[in-house]
Formats: sequence, structure tokens, C-alpha cells
Amino acid sequence: MLIPLSKPGTSAQVITGEWKSFMPIVTAEKCIKCGICQNMCPEGIMGDPKSVPDIDYNYCKGCSICAIECPVKCIEMKRVEE
Repeated sequence: MLIPLSKPGTSAQVITGEWKSFMPIVTAEKCIKCGICQNMCPEGIMGDPKSVPDIDYNYCKGCSICAIECPVKCIEMKRVEE
């Protein structure tokens, strides 16, 4: 019988933000509040879709989906400094 090394869970139960190599930075002045980034975020950590994204970096994995999908390119991925 195999015993798992860790218990299964979701990112809501486990802080996963330390995994990222890049983090999204939002330029609020360019944001048109379309909600696309919030709706596309697989972790749902970007706040209210009717406002400028408020990213919870404790759970952001740096996947870049928000930056790729942003129609006005107001989200830039910056390398995380160690």
C-alpha cells in the first residue's frame, strides 16, 4: 500500500505564492476594469471583476494568464527577486 507524502488540498488551504518565479504587476491607470484577468485567473485571487485587480500574492502562482489575456496589457510580469 502506498501512503501519500502530503494530504490533498486546494490553494485556498495551502499558501502557494512562494512557488512563483514571476509576479503580475498592474498599472492601474491603464486598466479598463473589463474583468477578463479576474475571470481567467485559475486561482481566483484577483479581486472584484468590476475594479482594478487586487492580487493576493500569497496565492498567486505567477502563471501569466492574467497578463496574456489583458486586452490593454496593463499587467506586466516581473521576475521575483530572491
